[in-house]
Amino acid sequence: MTEISAIWLTLKLAAITTAVLLVLATPLAWWLAHSSSRVRPLIEALTAMPLVMPPTVLGFYLLVFFSPDNALGGSWLALTGTTLAFSFYGLVFASLIYSLPFMVQPLTAAFTQLGRGPMEAAASLGASPMDAWLTTILPMARNGYLTAGVLTFAHTVGEFGIVLMVGGNLAGETRVISIAIYESVETLNYQEAYILSGGLMAFSFVVLLGVYQFNRQFAMSLTPRGMR
Repeated sequence: MTEISAIWLTLKLAAITTAVLLVLATPLAWWLAHSSSRVRPLIEALTAMPLVMPPTVLGFYLLVFFSPDNALGGSWLALTGTTLAFSFYGLVFASLIYSLPFMVQPLTAAFTQLGRGPMEAAASLGASPMDAWLTTILPMARNGYLTAGVLTFAHTVGEFGIVLMVGGNLAGETRVISIAIYESVETLNYQEAYILSGGLMAFSFVVLLGVYQFNRQFAMSLTPRGMR
C-alpha cells in the first residue's frame, strides 16, 4: 500500500505541475520568443537556472522562503493554517520552479519557429488576439506543447533532491516514488527498489520514445511527399 500511495502521489504532483506550468509558461515563452528587450537574457538565465543549479541548493532556499518567518510561508500559514515546508503544496511550489525550464524552452523554440506571421495574418482577417491564438498559434504549436508537457511531467516524476529537501519523507503527504526508492535502498529492501526503479526506467524510455516518434511523424507530415 505504501508503494501505491507513493505512485499515486507522484502522478498527482506531476499532473498538477504540468497543468499549472502550461498556463504560466505560455505567456513567458511567447515573450522570450519575440521580445527584443534588454532584460531578455536575464529572464532566460533565471528561467534556465534550475537546469544547472544543484537541487539541494534550490531546496535550501525554498525552505527558507517557506518558513513562517518569511512573507510567502507566513502568508500561506495565515491563509491555510498549515506550513508550506514538508507538505504536498510545498512540493507543488518547488516542482513549479524546478520544472519550469522543461516547459518554457520547448514552447519558446516552437513560438520562435512560428514567428509573428500567423498572428499578423489572422489579425488582418479580423480575428481578435485571443481568437488568433486559439485558432492559429495553438494548433500550429501543438508539437511544442506536447513535447513541453511530456518532458515536464516526466521530469517531475523523477524529482528527488528538491523533493527530499522541501518535503522530506511523509507517507501519504510527501513520499513520492524517488523517495520510496531511496528509503528501500537504505533499509536494504532491494526487491522493492528494483521494482520501483525498473518502473521509472521503463516509464522514462516510453516517454522519450513517444516524444521522438511523434516529432518524427510531425516533421514528415510537413515535408512534401516527393522529398521524403
